[in-house]
Amino acid sequence: MAHMVETMAYAGEVPWHGLGVQVDEDLTPAEMLKKAKLDWTVSKRAMYTTNKSGKDAKIQVPSHAVLVRDSDNKPLGPVGPKFIPTQNSEAFEFFDKFASAGKIKMETAGSLRQGRQIWGLAKMQEGFTVAGKDRVEGYMLVAVSHEWGRANEIRFTPIRVVCNNTLTMALTRGSNSGVFKMPHVKAFDSEIIRSAEEALGLANDKLAEYEERSKFLASKQYKEDDVVRYIAELFQPELVKQEEIIENSKNVSKIITSLEIKDEFKKVPSLVYQALEQGAGANLKSAKGTWWGAYNAVTFVTDHKWGRDRESALNNAWFGWRANLKNKALQKATDYANVA
Repeated sequence: MAHMVETMAYAGEVPWHGLGVQVDEDLTPAEMLKKAKLDWTVSKRAMYTTNKSGKDAKIQVPSHAVLVRDSDNKPLGPVGPKFIPTQNSEAFEFFDKFASAGKIKMETAGSLRQGRQIWGLAKMQEGFTVAGKDRVEGYMLVAVSHEWGRANEIRFTPIRVVCNNTLTMALTRGSNSGVFKMPHVKAFDSEIIRSAEEALGLANDKLAEYEERSKFLASKQYKEDDVVRYIAELFQPELVKQEEIIENSKNVSKIITSLEIKDEFKKVPSLVYQALEQGAGANLKSAKGTWWGAYNAVTFVTDHKWGRDRESALNNAWFGWRANLKNKALQKATDYANVA
């Protein structure tokens, strides 16, 4: 398996995924870019093929081009004619205004998947505490994709300190995706930066909203039946369907109990169930027996226990389908808490 992390730098404490090289704190976005070895550019170049015999001149493919890293001429993949590359330095300029005002602080930056995915992570000034000891810090993640079909993104990414779980919540109003997307059909210009700045302005509001929801989840105790069903719905929904079929048969003696469903859990849902009692931060007042604890059992396993290595965990936590799973887990936990 190819390494997911190509280069990475971090300031301060070792990040939750344990990857990268440590650098000085208080670096500017441009300095972090350089320390993370991201100070390279990309360019679109003509794509060619040959005739069947392999002789004569190369034949240009007018419908496509190749995105190439200029520093080592590494092809990053094919792109369409309307694809507009984004330079790493252009995206990191988004941080400048807020870093100079002291509103954010660069913490990590790096390259994933051999240069196809670039990111910078900045810590916001604001954070909050649930039930006295359970601290959540606010972060902004800017991601640059050097790949056709994948947009640049800004994510609001809270991190629960006690277990370093990366949490999720929508950044833009009316959005369920949890991201502010910047497609490669226009340049990363002042208009895009202005929209991104507005999104960062919303982050403070979103953090307050997230705090309210987190404290609400921490105030609601779950029932054993409900939390088992919650895990099954997220990770093994066929068990829920089986339960519904038997319940609809009106054969009371055959109704599946929560413990019977739990006994049929596969590895990942079993790990989530164990994390309710044994995961990092599980014994805190905010988490023990609460829907906040149930949600964080999901994020803990997703970030720290699921996958073969830390590199794939980092990629999946921010950019893979598991990031969407966390959004789903948060919404389902809220739905259960609303009727608890």
